[in-house]
Amino acid sequence: MKVRFIFCVVFILMLSCKQQASSVAVNQDSLAHCASNLPSRFGASPIIDSSIQQSGNASHEGMVWIEGGNYLMGAQDQEGRADEYPAHKVSVKGFWMDITEVTNAQFQKFVDATGYITTAERAPDWEELKKQLPPGTPKPPDSVLVAASLVFVKQPAGAGLGDPSIWWEWKKGANWKHPKGPGSSIKGKENFPVVHVSWDDAMAYCKWSGKRLPTEAEWEYAAKGGKESLYPWGNQDVEKQYPKANTWQGVFPSLNTGWDGFDNASPVKSFTANPFGLYDMAGNVWEWCADWYVNDYYKQVAKIISENPIGPKSSYDPDEPTVPKKVVRGGSFLCNASYCKGYRVSSRMKTATDTGLEHTGFRCVAD
Repeated sequence: MKVRFIFCVVFILMLSCKQQASSVAVNQDSLAHCASNLPSRFGASPIIDSSIQQSGNASHEGMVWIEGGNYLMGAQDQEGRADEYPAHKVSVKGFWMDITEVTNAQFQKFVDATGYITTAERAPDWEELKKQLPPGTPKPPDSVLVAASLVFVKQPAGAGLGDPSIWWEWKKGANWKHPKGPGSSIKGKENFPVVHVSWDDAMAYCKWSGKRLPTEAEWEYAAKGGKESLYPWGNQDVEKQYPKANTWQGVFPSLNTGWDGFDNASPVKSFTANPFGLYDMAGNVWEWCADWYVNDYYKQVAKIISENPIGPKSSYDPDEPTVPKKVVRGGSFLCNASYCKGYRVSSRMKTATDTGLEHTGFRCVAD
C-alpha cells in the first residue's frame, strides 16, 4: 500500500525564526511534495507588461511540433492523489513545445536583453506577505525580509520524513544565478535548467520569447508521447534496469546514491527523450503550467469532452484558500517513491505564483 506523508513547509519567516513559529494546518491526504503548501511570499506581481518587449515572432528552433489529438487525462492507476481523478476525455489541438526545459543560457539571454529581475532577487514586501499569513502573525526581523529563496539541504541519516521543513533553507542570496546561495554559480552549467524562477518569472520569459506556458492538458498529452503509460518512457519502474530520469535514489532526504549519475539537477538531454522527442518530462525540475489550480477541477469537467481546456478561471486550494496557485508538473531530482512519485505523467501539484525553488523551472510552447 502506498505510504502517504504530510508535507508542510512552514512560512518563510518561520523557516528562519522557528522561535516565532505557530502550528500550520496541513492536508492529511496529500502526497508529500517539495513545491506544495508554500505560501505566497510577495503577493501582487511587480511585473509590468509594457516593460517587457517581445524579441520577435517565436522561433521554433529547439522545439518539436506535437500533432493534436484526444486522450484520457488524469490518473488511471491507484497511485494518484485525489486531485488526479477522475480520468476524463480531453482534446488538444497541435502545438510546438520546447524539447527541453529552459536553460540557464537561454534565461541569461532574456535577462541581458530586458534587465529583468526575478522574484528571488527582490526583498519580500511585508505588507503584501502578511496578507497570506494568519492574522496577528508577528513581523519577522529585517534580517529575514531579504532577497532569498528556498534551497534544499540534505539531512543526517535517520532524519525521516516527519518534518519536511527541515530540508528547506531560506537562503539569503539564493536565486537563478546562485542556485545554492552566495558562492555558488551557474558557470559551467549553462545547459542546466534555470531554477528559482517563479510563475511570474516564467511568464515574463515567455512574453519576451513570443511563446507561452503550456496548459496542463497540453503538458500531460506531450508527456505521454502518444501512449497511455504511467511514465513518459512507458510503464517500467523508474529504478528498474537502467536510469530513465533524474530522480532521487536511496534514502530521502539523507542519502542519494547517484545511481542515475546525478546528485542534484542534471544538464538537459541527459536521459532518453520520450516518443515525441521531449526530454526530462519526468524528473530533473518541476515545470510551471499556465493553469490555475483547483483541487476538484477534474470532477467539474468529468462529464464533458474538454476541447483545448485552459483550466479553471481562478485558483482554490482548500488547504490554503488565500494563496493563488498554479499547477506544476513532472517531478524533480528530489522525487523518490518513498514519499513522492511526481514523475508519473498524471501527477499534478500546486505552487504559489511567486514562489521559486531550487527544483522548479519551466518550458515553453507556441501555437
